[in-house]
Amino acid sequence: MTMRRSVRSARTAAVAGATAAAATLALLAVATQSSAGSAPDRPAAPVAAPVAAVAAAPSVSGSPAGAFTRIADFYGAYIDAVHDGDMRTANQLRSFYLSKPLQRSLKAWEERNHANGVLRAQNVPLKWKVTSTGNGMGKANATVALTWGGSTTKVHVQADLATKKLTGIKG
Repeated sequence: MTMRRSVRSARTAAVAGATAAAATLALLAVATQSSAGSAPDRPAAPVAAPVAAVAAAPSVSGSPAGAFTRIADFYGAYIDAVHDGDMRTANQLRSFYLSKPLQRSLKAWEERNHANGVLRAQNVPLKWKVTSTGNGMGKANATVALTWGGSTTKVHVQADLATKKLTGIKG
């Protein structure tokens, strides 16, 4: 849900910006023509309609076949669920995406640290970004950057290439 709202907000902002730019160009053309003046016996030169530059729409893609995509899918959906206060869905996502040993490890980490083990915090980040750091030894490796207002926390995540289950979260 949060990603959809974010994409919708970005698209709305892009359209609003393009509309404002077109209106500014139209006013500038009229003002320029007026200041140059036109002879009474000659009609004013036609003004071409402004062409608004439209920013490329944001996109998200992935494949269920890739372990790296599973890391990104999990973090996106999990953050949405926690942000919306839907802990039932958050727990179902953990059950589906995380290996059993990682689930046990996170539970122990959470009891010791009194925080969410996936996010390594007590609150929900405002933004997230998953970046691949390569594959090796049967694992997909990624860095998840979690942005909290003015600061960013980086979490290192591994997923098994065969099962596509997340097997490690450190950071």
